[in-house]
Formats: sequence, C-alpha cells, structure tokens
Amino acid sequence: MTRGRRREHYQWNMDIIGVPEVTAEAELISSIVTFFKRIGITASDVGFKVSSRKVLQELLRRYSLPENAFGKVCVIIDKIEKMPIEEIKKDLTSVGLSEDVIKELLQVLSIKSLAELEDILGSGEAIADLKHLFSLAEKFGYSDWIKFDASVVRGLAYYTGIVFEGFDRAGKLRAICGGGRYDRLLSTFGGDDLPACGFGFGDAVIVEFLKEKHLLPELSLQVDNIVCALDPDLRGAAATVATILRGKGQSTDLVLENKPLKWVFKRAARANAQRLILVGTKEWEKGMVGVKILASGEQYEIKVDELD
Repeated sequence: MTRGRRREHYQWNMDIIGVPEVTAEAELISSIVTFFKRIGITASDVGFKVSSRKVLQELLRRYSLPENAFGKVCVIIDKIEKMPIEEIKKDLTSVGLSEDVIKELLQVLSIKSLAELEDILGSGEAIADLKHLFSLAEKFGYSDWIKFDASVVRGLAYYTGIVFEGFDRAGKLRAICGGGRYDRLLSTFGGDDLPACGFGFGDAVIVEFLKEKHLLPELSLQVDNIVCALDPDLRGAAATVATILRGKGQSTDLVLENKPLKWVFKRAARANAQRLILVGTKEWEKGMVGVKILASGEQYEIKVDELD
C-alpha cells in the first residue's frame, strides 16, 4: 500500500488480437493519448517510455544465458527505478550473470537513444520494430508523447516484443499504465497462440495524478427518483413503478428492504434525489402513488400511468 497502489482497484484493459504488426501497439498508445487529451492531460504532463523485450533477448543471447533465466532478469530489471543499483546487481548475480555481463547490460539499459542502441545491437528485429513504432507515432500525431528507454521491460513474464509505460513527467508517481506484446500467452491457457498486445490502466495512479493537477471533476451522485413501498406486501408494486420510470429513461433507485421512512429520506438526501415515490396501500388500490418533491417539499398523488 503506497500512493497510487491499492489492494483493490478498477482497471481499463484494451487488447488487439490477431495483428502481428506494430500498428497494433501504435493504435493502443493512440487510444491512451486520446483519453489523456479528453481529460485535460498534455504531453508536458505525461509521456510513454517505449522499448522491446527483444532488446534484452538479443543482449543476453550474446552471453548464452539460459532461456529460463530470461524472465527472472526481466523482473529484476523492471525494479531498476525502485531499488538501489547495488541491489539490482546482487539480484542479477544470483540468476547467473557475471560481473562483466551485468556492467554491459546496465550500460545498455541506460540508453535513451534508439540510434545509439542500433550502434550496439545492429539493425535486428528489435530495432526494426521500434523504428516502425516511432514512425507510426508521427503519423498518429503523438510523437511528442513517446520516448525510447531501454530499461523498460515490464515485470510480467509473458511479454514478447514492444513494451511501454505511461509515466508522470514530474516523477512524483509510479507508472500510470503499461502494456505490450504477448504473442505466446494464449497457449498458457490451453489455446492456440495468436499475435496479441494490450495494456492495463488502473484507476489508482491516474486519480492521484488528476488530484495533483486539479483536474479531478466533482461528480456528485444524483438520481431522479427513489421508489419505496410503505408495506412489505407492496414491494412488487414498487418494482413495477420503478420499471415504468426506468423505461422512461429516468434514473431510479428502488428501496429493496423494509426500511423506516426516516432511513428512506436520508437515502434520498445522500443520492441527491429529485423525487420520492411512495407506494402505499390506499393509493395503490386507486392505481396511484404518492410523490414528494424533495427540493420544495411539495406532495401530491398521481396515477401510475401519468408518472413522467
């Protein structure tokens, strides 16, 4: 439990399945950028760090690192901004990397220039994918939102290609969102592998960020009607009334339990309800209900089919 990290949260996921080209990743990042713009966030507030798991794979292949160690290395590298560098080195040593390999690996992971990385790795698949993504970013119109950062690997073992993280440029918060390509994930669950990529975007960090920027809107709860049966035998009748009102496009809260009127009025106040609809025995026998306008206190009876 830290700022922007909770035990439970809501999450927006978006995935594209069946598209092997980097156009899929470009579209995903475009979707997030569109969302940011709509809520008042700019490229000076937030950016995306982009890299590829293939960069790390190509590096480690040089040193004949066993395949089963790759995932462990990714988990360690993912903590590079959260732990002291000596701890990172210690953990990399524990998975079988020599001192020289660790030194070169950390040097490469500090690179922020795609051209500089190409000088080291050559024009392989990782470089080609990243160049294509940055080219697409220009065409989508968000090139000022993204930057190359070799240290971005994402901690989850299933990523296979491009990976990205949304970050707070002020550096006050943890990653806002993140995702990447996972072409070999579906077989883990018994299916056939398909090219796929996606992202996860939790509500915890973005809410903290919006508070910081004074962009979090004041959203008060408001419903049109609270419908309450005054007798337990009339709960079915109250449900009928609620259904009629909902069918007319009105937001309606139905009291499901046998509650005293004092509780119902408090509930109506909390919900900022406009009307309280009371279903009583005498009124219902006449095909009517009682209505109380909560703002003015006005009360009257009306036929059910005339409610609007």
